[in-house]
Amino acid sequence: MRRRSGDGDSLMTDVSVIIPVAILAGLGFAGLLARDVLRRETGSDRMREIAGAIQEGARAFLRRQYKTIALIATALAILFAIALGAQKGLLLGVETAGAFALGATLSALSGYLGMHIAIRSNLRSAAGSLKSFNDALVIALRGGAVSGLSIVSMSLAGVALLYYGYGALGSAVNPTTYSNCISAGYTIAQCTAQATEDSLILSIVGFGFGASLVALFAQLGGGIYTKAADVGADLVGKVEAGIPEDDPRNPAVIADLVGDNVGDCAGRGADLFESTAAENIGAMVLGVVLFPYFGIAGVIFPLVARSFGLLASIAGVFVVRAREDESPMSALNRGYIVASVLAAILFGFAAWAMLQPSSPTASGSLTWVYYWICGITGMVTAVVYVWVTQYYTEARYRPVRDIAKSSETGPATNIISGFAVGLEATAIPAVVVSIAILLSYWVGESTGIPGGGIYGTAIATMGMLATAAYILAMDTFGPIVDNGAGIIEMAGMSEAARKNMDKLDAAGNTTKALTKGYAVGSAALAAFLLFNAFLAEAHVKSVDLAHPETFVGAFMGAALVFLFTAFAIRAVGRAAWSIIKDVRDQFRENPGIMAGTVKPDYGRTVDICTRSALREMVVPGILAVATPLVVGLVFRFVKITYIAGVPIPAGEPLGGTLMVGTIAGVLMALMLNTGGGAWDNAKKFIEAGNLGGKGSPTHKAAVVGDTVGDPFKDTAGPSLHILVKLLSTITLVIAPLLVVV
Repeated sequence: MRRRSGDGDSLMTDVSVIIPVAILAGLGFAGLLARDVLRRETGSDRMREIAGAIQEGARAFLRRQYKTIALIATALAILFAIALGAQKGLLLGVETAGAFALGATLSALSGYLGMHIAIRSNLRSAAGSLKSFNDALVIALRGGAVSGLSIVSMSLAGVALLYYGYGALGSAVNPTTYSNCISAGYTIAQCTAQATEDSLILSIVGFGFGASLVALFAQLGGGIYTKAADVGADLVGKVEAGIPEDDPRNPAVIADLVGDNVGDCAGRGADLFESTAAENIGAMVLGVVLFPYFGIAGVIFPLVARSFGLLASIAGVFVVRAREDESPMSALNRGYIVASVLAAILFGFAAWAMLQPSSPTASGSLTWVYYWICGITGMVTAVVYVWVTQYYTEARYRPVRDIAKSSETGPATNIISGFAVGLEATAIPAVVVSIAILLSYWVGESTGIPGGGIYGTAIATMGMLATAAYILAMDTFGPIVDNGAGIIEMAGMSEAARKNMDKLDAAGNTTKALTKGYAVGSAALAAFLLFNAFLAEAHVKSVDLAHPETFVGAFMGAALVFLFTAFAIRAVGRAAWSIIKDVRDQFRENPGIMAGTVKPDYGRTVDICTRSALREMVVPGILAVATPLVVGLVFRFVKITYIAGVPIPAGEPLGGTLMVGTIAGVLMALMLNTGGGAWDNAKKFIEAGNLGGKGSPTHKAAVVGDTVGDPFKDTAGPSLHILVKLLSTITLVIAPLLVVV
């Protein structure tokens, strides 16, 4: 039944009940899947022994990592509470700090959950491969789905809890928003409601920043760990000692398998948690701008749309089955198609129910259709991004085969070719995102609602992230089967089981690459949304690079991306040096290791890797947080450009940092992710028996190229996704400090 939505006077059907229903369904189904996975067989004693070592190393790393992150997060929460409380009132300071703490806590919990189930699913997927290919695939995907469903559910629950909880406590009226609303000719009741909603949403933006902060450190630390171990294991094991991947004689092999979990599971779990949280809050900020047309419906629509997407993802997970002779990607893609189609239908229903203003507009009674088209635009963008990533990283296409072919003339030509592929891979995604932004803005603007174009881009972003839970399930599937293949190899299981897990491992490499493409695509599309959300909260009408302060701010944004990338890659190199030295030392100190008569000291290598990763993650993490803070606060007080005797808004230089830093960060991440993935699969293409196969000079050249690409695709690239969104969330949090009344 249609009813009016609050003081915004829009007509809506109240479907907000779907929010708690979806949260409970997501967590409930995650629990059922976890129960199903954990009751499966665990294989032989040797398999359980290997899995136990992986679990012990992963838990030890995460405990130590989260202690470090907790210290940094606590200091920042206190800092923001004091700063915002001093300038904007104690209530806003305390609420922002509380939201920050909740976001950081749930983000950390998301990372832990992602890793916790993965380090148990790997063993069971490996054991399933002894029976059938389908068993191994279903167990791995359901293990990944536990992570995907629970993480998106917690993200939704956190934002909803803060919105309704802080709303029940009552919020002050934002005087600037109220004044602008009255000037536009709206009623006192409408303007009071809009200004109250604005204050309410502003108080919860700290949730996104807390989530982003933890995600950045989790991805950085996990990425440094996993790639330091991987590079060390490959260079000393494959290249120097000439032993196979996952050979139990390699002291770094357990550290490598641990790294798959702390980097690809814990890191990516926290990454997508903060993605959904940041985009929800950014869209809610813009929903307040359209409050006179949609009322509260326009503010909570992002939560409703996310809820329907979560339900669609649940359906997608349960339809995945595979024939024994079928490609794993075919089965996984079926689930993705089901989730996407169902999400599109439910998205349309949500738009019909909530996005139909009662006041006349150019689009008339079809306003909801216009915004549904915006959502579909985002979903199509996600599919195109997945396809483009697949083209550049799968061995059946030209880019990867070119890199493999170039390996015949040595490591140098392999590296040149791979770097060129990474650079080339930025063009099509940039065009796709540009089209999506222009199309969704134009369709939203066609409704005739002032600000409708910006809201259209926000809805496109929500559409792109509609199936985030299923995408995360596919991503976690990758490290689960990677670990499973390692367990089968180290335990010396049957050839049939090895073939099953090798096939899944190859698909897992593809799903990890696709998820990175999806993550950076969502960051690119969300950048426009979050940039406009910042401008709205900082009361900045435009960012003019002709102003010297703004140009300098923009310069700092671009420099931040390059310096952060340098620190992240160098951190891997320094940590890998420690692993390489330890592996060489163990081989030299104990010749029985290579003879297979003595087990290596896996724990020693794991401990070295843990200490190195935690030490190296601090500097790039602090750089990412400090740069926007310094730019914002310096130009809060330094005034150079005056227009008609009035200084430019204090938030404009920081807007330049956000704008240029975002653009540079997205393109850099695309280059690093795609180039690294292409290097990896070029190596695997050769290992499959092409161009000389394993052990050939061509293979050794490809291994060198792969080690160069490792920190690109698994450390710096994924961390840049988070950096882009961290810039947006931290600028939203400090926006009130930049508004001079």
